[in-house]
Amino acid sequence: MSKTNPGRFFEDYTVGEVIEHAVPRTLSGGERALYHALYPARGAFYSSDEFARDCGLHEAPLDDLIAFHTVFGKTVPDISLNAVANLGYAEGRFLKPVHLGDTLTARSEVIGVKQNSNGKTGVVYVRTTGTNQLGEDVLSYVRWVMVRKGKLDAAAPDTVVPELADAVAASDLVVPEGLDFSGYNFAQSGEPHRLGDYEVGEKIDHVDGVTIEEAEHMLATRLWQNTAKVHFDVTNREGGRLIYGGHVISLARALSFNGLANAQIIVGLNAGAHVNPCMAGDTVRAWSEVLDTAETGVDGVGAIRLRLVAHRPEAEPFALRGEDGKYLPGVLLDLDYWALMPL
Repeated sequence: MSKTNPGRFFEDYTVGEVIEHAVPRTLSGGERALYHALYPARGAFYSSDEFARDCGLHEAPLDDLIAFHTVFGKTVPDISLNAVANLGYAEGRFLKPVHLGDTLTARSEVIGVKQNSNGKTGVVYVRTTGTNQLGEDVLSYVRWVMVRKGKLDAAAPDTVVPELADAVAASDLVVPEGLDFSGYNFAQSGEPHRLGDYEVGEKIDHVDGVTIEEAEHMLATRLWQNTAKVHFDVTNREGGRLIYGGHVISLARALSFNGLANAQIIVGLNAGAHVNPCMAGDTVRAWSEVLDTAETGVDGVGAIRLRLVAHRPEAEPFALRGEDGKYLPGVLLDLDYWALMPL
């Protein structure tokens, strides 16, 4: 009997099953330091304990995307080890800040399956929840993945495609307990712009760019314990290793500091798609569009809904789709999220 695990294939998933993912992860300042080294992350809320205390918390939590990447990485051996590509996200909610010393575990429920017409792959939909050592859920999101079939003659399962909300309702966003932006320090945050300075439909070119190197991508993939073969095994995919989609998300989010420095805390992930492959050597730039704004009922705290687009230089800022309605070849990421911002 083999003691190794080749990973799950499309025919191995059953709608309704719950998968408890292995290897809990205790997070420390090391993850924060590496995150800030890998990405040009400069959000004051996550960089300074004193800034976070002035906003009502006892210390700066870990960057929200550290929690996301950590939980995501837990799921890879069971969900996307044999994936062709991670396709999209929906219904993401950040439920509780993650602090130094917290231990995260993850579980996923299979909520949909659909075999592709080629009979060689299928799409698996899962809802993943990350939980801390106290049994408190810290985040939850849906993602769908294209996975290879292990046996091409395996019968196609009944198609189940879940109905997913277009966006997380503003009323369902969770504001961290104690958060208060009424005494917000705009000088320390890096920009003077508050929620009222942004208009729905406004577009912001974040100007800067970052060229992805093979070494930093590999470091990031290992940091988040992401074992998907397409990211680290150059023999697994013709044309080279794919850059982990979360790496692109974090790069684009960090680049958005220039123009959105006060969109401090991600609290909702409405939708997202990795629309074209990203490879080492690509230069990533970003732009954002304001989709909506809302009040939260908490002192000084508002919410801003943003479309964040990562693209290569050949795609001009604010260009997204061609006349045929398809994403332009230079567009890498189309992400729709909610963030908290001072009113």
